[in-house]
Amino acid sequence: MPPTHRIPGRPRRTPLRAALATGIALTAAFAATAPAGTATAAGPDPTQRVEYFTGPGAHPRHAEVPVAEPLSAKERATIKGDGDVVPIVRSGPTGSKLDVVFIGDGYTASQQEDFHADVRAKWAKVSAVEPYASYKSLFNVWAVDAVSRQSGVSGDPTSGTVKDTALGSAFYCDGIERLLCVDTNKVESYAKKAADPDLVIVLANSTKYGGAGYNDITSPSGYDGIATASSDHAQSDQVVVHETGHSLGKLADEYWYEEYGTYTGAEPWESNTSKLTADRLTAQKKKWYRWIGQTSPDGGTVGAYEGGGYHPRGLHRPTTDSMMRTLGREFNLPGREAMIAGFHRHASVVTPLTPTDRAVRRDAKVAVEAAAGIRLRWSVDGREIGRAGGDTVVSPRALGVPADGRTHTLSVHATDGTDAVRDPELKPLLRDTLTWRVTR
Repeated sequence: MPPTHRIPGRPRRTPLRAALATGIALTAAFAATAPAGTATAAGPDPTQRVEYFTGPGAHPRHAEVPVAEPLSAKERATIKGDGDVVPIVRSGPTGSKLDVVFIGDGYTASQQEDFHADVRAKWAKVSAVEPYASYKSLFNVWAVDAVSRQSGVSGDPTSGTVKDTALGSAFYCDGIERLLCVDTNKVESYAKKAADPDLVIVLANSTKYGGAGYNDITSPSGYDGIATASSDHAQSDQVVVHETGHSLGKLADEYWYEEYGTYTGAEPWESNTSKLTADRLTAQKKKWYRWIGQTSPDGGTVGAYEGGGYHPRGLHRPTTDSMMRTLGREFNLPGREAMIAGFHRHASVVTPLTPTDRAVRRDAKVAVEAAAGIRLRWSVDGREIGRAGGDTVVSPRALGVPADGRTHTLSVHATDGTDAVRDPELKPLLRDTLTWRVTR
């Protein structure tokens, strides 16, 4: 765990007080031993570890901030009466797609259309980054309206600025200007208004650069982590992209702090850091060895470069400078592989346009939807019908389902054959089968 900042004893739901506090100090020893969300000797309050960025193109840092207090009855009642869910991008059923939920903060009742426009603009920039750009059809995007009493957020433009907002967003969190904190319990209450939140992003109504990643959160609603970003800074989308590397790709950070010295622990579980050199990765057929020697989209060649996982020595990363090290870069080849696998943990390779939960007639039309490049194979009672390969609309009768009064099965087998995923352990995520019962 990297060096963190900590301010003990912050009073309930007053995040700006931390911004006005003094005496902030690096506490690497504390961070290395204190898990997020626990009380420590530094103070009575439980803490939450967050990642933040000092500026565009900068390497990230980490801080410890107080965990949000439970919501009061009044707050719960307010949220219950708020939170309209507005579709921004609808690619298919929530059960088949990766559902991205944006929640606005610092938008008044009259500014909700501005929020929706900001969501469209932010998603356009995020989804222009690979591998998002190649997999746009996997995503639904929703906006959850959270009405604030005042426009803007605390800490913008100065540390003395205080705004009454729905989620309590504030810059200068823990005294760090660019750290944009939020009340995570309020975020959870708004996020679960969406049917199936898989990725949650808080968009603060601000032109100020900043954001945060709450990557230790696992929500009962199904999403991992919360990303915060300002709505109207031209490069705040890069904060979101990096944080999804953690939440969707399960990727490690590829930067380091000199004070961390040499790593001596066990082999990391993340796919993009390793104790092994390139030769040993290849010899032992571990992690990203299949990509070694390949030219990577973030520049240079995939190898094993010392420094990563917060340690300058003893750990290696796949490339010199990917998105998981510096904002504004591309995901490297192993990172893209992990992101695509992450997409498919939430989104199916093929979407049924004809419901699978009820029988279809022999003379009916059965339709599915799949992105370009997805291989489709149809079968009847387990026997593949070669002539239907690639079809998205079929007739059970035309595929040979007999009129014998019995129930038969019609299946489509879909495979994403992308060459961006090489690990055979990830391949099952890129395959799906849909089955229908066919009656007379």
